Amino acid sequence: MSNKKLNNSKVNGHLVFIQEFLKHPLQIGSVIPSSRFLERRIVEAAGTASANVIIELGPGVGGVTRAILRAMPQDAKLLSIEINQNFHTLVSRIEDDRLIAHLGSASELREILSQYDLDSPNAIVSGIPFSTMSRSAGSKIIEVISSLLPQNGRFVAYQVNSQVAALCRPFLGSGQTSMEIFNIPPMRVFQWVKKA
Repeated sequence: MSNKKLNNSKVNGHLVFIQEFLKHPLQIGSVIPSSRFLERRIVEAAGTASANVIIELGPGVGGVTRAILRAMPQDAKLLSIEINQNFHTLVSRIEDDRLIAHLGSASELREILSQYDLDSPNAIVSGIPFSTMSRSAGSKIIEVISSLLPQNGRFVAYQVNSQVAALCRPFLGSGQTSMEIFNIPPMRVFQWVKKA
C-alpha cells in the first residue's frame, strides 16, 4: 500500500473513530485511536510473536489489529471481535489471510471461537471499556476469557481506569500493570498470565 493510501486510510479511520465515539461513548474507551507506542506495548505484553491463536476484543479502527498482525507468526490466526458495525467494516478491509474479522459481542466469545473452529487462544487482547459496562457483564466476559486461556495464556487489557483489575482478580489473580504515557489519554496496560 502506498504512503498516500496509508495516510488517507489513517485519516479516515480517525474520523470514523471520533464519529463513533460521539455516537456511542460507552462502547468506546477513548476519543482517539491508540498510539504506536501503546500498540507496541500491547503486542509485547501479549507475547504475540510466539502465539498460534490470538483474540482481539474491540479492535476499533484496527491500529492494534495491524500491530498484532505485524508481530505474530505467519501460521498464526487472529480473531478480531467488534460490536460496532462501522469499526467492523474498517477492520474487515485489512488484507491479511490470518485475520478473521467478526461482528459480534465479547459476551459471546465462547460461541464465536467455536464457530471458527479455533484452538484455545495463547493471548486475548482487549480494548473494550470494562469501566462503562455493568460489573456483572464485565465479570462474565472475564470468566469466559479465563476459562478459554490455557496455562501460561495471556490476557492483556488496555484501559483508562483500573476496573478491569478488580474484575480479573477472582479469576486470574493480580497481574501486572504498566502505564503508556505516549497515548492520548495515557493508558494503563494490564497483563495476566494464567497459572495452572
